Amino acid sequence: MPLPRILTIMGSGETAPTMMKTHRALVERLGEAPRAVVLDTPYGFQANAPELAARAQEYFRKSVGLSIEVAGLHRVRDADELTLAQGLTRVRDANFLFAGPGSPTYALRQWANSPVPGEILAKLRGGGVVTFASAAALTLGRFTVPVYEIYKVGEDPYWLDGLDLLAEMNLNVAVIPHYDNAEGGHHDTRFCYLGESRLRILEERLPDDAHVLGIDEHTGIVIDLDTESVTVVGNGTITVRVKGESTVFSAGSELHLDDLRNPGGSRSAPGAAARVVPPTPASDAAPAAERASLATDTARCERNFNAAVEARNAEDAARAVLELEAAIHAWSADTNQSEDGDRARAAVRSMIVKLGQAAAGGLTDPRSVIGPFVEGLLAVRAAVRAEKRYDLSDVVRDELLAAGVEVRDTKDGVQWELRPPA
Repeated sequence: MPLPRILTIMGSGETAPTMMKTHRALVERLGEAPRAVVLDTPYGFQANAPELAARAQEYFRKSVGLSIEVAGLHRVRDADELTLAQGLTRVRDANFLFAGPGSPTYALRQWANSPVPGEILAKLRGGGVVTFASAAALTLGRFTVPVYEIYKVGEDPYWLDGLDLLAEMNLNVAVIPHYDNAEGGHHDTRFCYLGESRLRILEERLPDDAHVLGIDEHTGIVIDLDTESVTVVGNGTITVRVKGESTVFSAGSELHLDDLRNPGGSRSAPGAAARVVPPTPASDAAPAAERASLATDTARCERNFNAAVEARNAEDAARAVLELEAAIHAWSADTNQSEDGDRARAAVRSMIVKLGQAAAGGLTDPRSVIGPFVEGLLAVRAAVRAEKRYDLSDVVRDELLAAGVEVRDTKDGVQWELRPPA
């Protein structure tokens, strides 16, 4: 049975809990023991490249149930012949190919005039699952945004020539992941850190037959090349932007490739939930909704923990600590969460300290523990008072006071409250 021809493009979250379901579904589509490979070129320049590869392997093994090999192509241009041949063989033999974070500029420079793009294209033609995310996703189209050079170095906006692998499906686009990024807070970092003003400059430099395909963070599209169907997966939306006007499709939408080629001639299913959005100035951008991230999970667990401590509920407080520890583990393979990881681990330590302090002060309401015993002794006191044995009644009252329970006889009946023991 021939392999399906599937291309998945993710805006971010490729090794996060949000994309586990999508990866598992893609593996199932292969229908056999997958031969999976991580194409490690995009982050090959980083000193911790081996660590990033190992984290990707751990994510797929634990979260997807997939054993995945590393191509070993972190440097292609200056690799010796044996290393290059071994890496290309791994890529060629794989039917599940994954590439993710790093630098699109570095990846393009390494892959230029090499057999790597041809091997990727062979899978799109001959069968297999190709998943490109984040930096790797930027390289797929006809044009590529040099993110680091523009956002970090401060160079004027310009396009790089991309791999143009999407031409295989007649898509003449520039892919922009991290489309809804909001890390900048008060300054505009949408559109993969470009912001509206720089994206407009770049848009003006596109030829008339090209446009932008934007993919939100923790969102992706699964393209079946055999049926030309497109499924939007994840938490956000995808955007087809032509000369400043955007057509937006929500997660869960079932589209046709023509919706990405020409949004004006839509062939999407009725449930595609498309909407047309005019250009939005950065100053008028709506605040981003709370999105899936380790930071979001940390804030939620801290709120739950503090509420539990306030309510003197030890079980719920401990549950909040354990939930945050599980979230740290679940997000550990996502390279976009490194700073959030430090913050989350600090929160766990703080919660444990507070839990110890609360336990020392009596986290569980002591009234709920000793209440039945106090009420039992008060019943005894009431019985002896009814017999006018006030001497015994006073003994019960004094012993309770010595134990830290003050008893008061009021017009509304007997009341008690905790006091420091005498």
